[in-house]
Amino acid sequence: MTLEGGALVLADLGVCCIDEFDKMADADRTAIHEVMEQQTISIAKAGIMTSLNARCSILAAANPAYGRYNPRKSIEANIQLPAALLSRFDLLWLIQDKPDADADLRLAQHITYVHQHCRQPPMHFTPIDMKLMRRYIALCKKRQPVVPEALADYITAAYVEMRKEARVSKDTTFTSARTLLSILRLSTALARLRMMDAVEKEDVNEAMRLMEMSKDSLQADKSSTTRAHRPSDVIFSLVCELATESATGRGGAGGVVRMAEAEQRCVSRGFTPAQFQEALEEYEELNVWQINQARSRITFV
Repeated sequence: MTLEGGALVLADLGVCCIDEFDKMADADRTAIHEVMEQQTISIAKAGIMTSLNARCSILAAANPAYGRYNPRKSIEANIQLPAALLSRFDLLWLIQDKPDADADLRLAQHITYVHQHCRQPPMHFTPIDMKLMRRYIALCKKRQPVVPEALADYITAAYVEMRKEARVSKDTTFTSARTLLSILRLSTALARLRMMDAVEKEDVNEAMRLMEMSKDSLQADKSSTTRAHRPSDVIFSLVCELATESATGRGGAGGVVRMAEAEQRCVSRGFTPAQFQEALEEYEELNVWQINQARSRITFV
């Protein structure tokens, strides 16, 4: 009797792409829990008891129940998958097929051209050679970036802020200890793409921005989302909230906000440091607040 590995075992140290993820059998769903948690698969069949490595990333696609996504329901109710399984994914993206005349025309023209000529239509740019891309990915996989101790406090504080925000806003997504692990994995992956040996603050900020955008995509149809406003206005509201908390005795005098705390809160909501600096300059010109010379403190006028 021979033992053969399945898709996840064969994808060890690689990526396993799974389509129709919502139609998975219960037995396979139980096995994928172990893979995503421990990176191994335990087998006990015909007297064979062993554990196989399945150190792979999983890219899965699922369709909503009854063929249409209902924005009034949670993500697990739409695709009928348990929250315990969905919380193991670092990022969840909602991709809806909304009617759009320009996008529909481009898609129809592309499909028609491929059907007529059996090849890709001409592009307006030169694509990257696949051999070069494979070499680049192979070099990136050799890097093993580490998280420096100087970033440990910043990452933990950002995670606590995300937990607080999820509790206050009654977020429908999952913010748990796995979220912290997701931030670390994404930050390490971003550093690996830059072929660096250490994770930097910009990698952590970008990882949190990706997670925030992922959550926003699940709430795309809600009119109450803050993404409808200008980034500067939302950042101003966040700094005002922080100033109010300071006035009630949570870290400083009223009307004074530490620059690092303000930037950390804005980044945890999905804004980039560049957007934060732009909002600072905009409201400083309006004489709403003043920034000290060391740029470590914001004082409301």
